[in-house]
Amino acid sequence: MALKIRLARAGSKKRPYYHVVIADVRSPRDGRFIEQVGSWNPMLPKDGDRVKLDEDRIKHWLSNGALPTDRVARFLSEAGLVTRDARSNPTKGVPGKKAQERVAAAKQAEEDAAAKKAAAEAAAAEAAAAPAEEAASEEAAS
Repeated sequence: MALKIRLARAGSKKRPYYHVVIADVRSPRDGRFIEQVGSWNPMLPKDGDRVKLDEDRIKHWLSNGALPTDRVARFLSEAGLVTRDARSNPTKGVPGKKAQERVAAAKQAEEDAAAKKAAAEAAAAEAAAAPAEEAASEEAAS
């Protein structure tokens, strides 16, 4: 029988309260469990007693092969019962495909506008220089 140390939700709507339980992996989240070994009240302030664990029973179940879920592993690592590997997700902050396309399109539009502006300025400079040369050549001809 595969065992998990996981959370079972209790409490009313929008007022969560969780029991830390030992359960068979096949049983439903809030359904049948073997033993309750702690609780977590996320509504309490972080510096308060949010997590309560029965460390002796958790050590017993860990030695019998129970595996904690990610959230419970965090609680156990804070209590010093389990060492949890730090997770690394280097692509977490990278925008999605559509957002990257929007950024590329905006950058392209900005470059096009800058090129158009530079071309207009060059054309204006040529137009300003051309009449001055024509006037000088007309004066020389007379």
